[in-house]
Amino acid sequence: MKELVLFIAKELVNHPEEVSVTEVEKDGTLTMELRVHPEDMGKVIGKQGKIAKAIRTVVKAASMKENKKVHVEIV
Repeated sequence: MKELVLFIAKELVNHPEEVSVTEVEKDGTLTMELRVHPEDMGKVIGKQGKIAKAIRTVVKAASMKENKKVHVEIV
């Protein structure tokens, strides 16, 4: 799951070397904290949050396959 988020984010940004994902598990829910360079924040979020929503949708679909609850937060 972490590799999926990393791959998507690195393809969107200008500074792929500064993309990182941290996994935090709490109460049976896995939270993926996505960190990017400040200049790339808009590219990962997108207009009206459309790209962020798309990333969350893809990750949710992949997590359903593994029967896990996963949330993506952009920090």
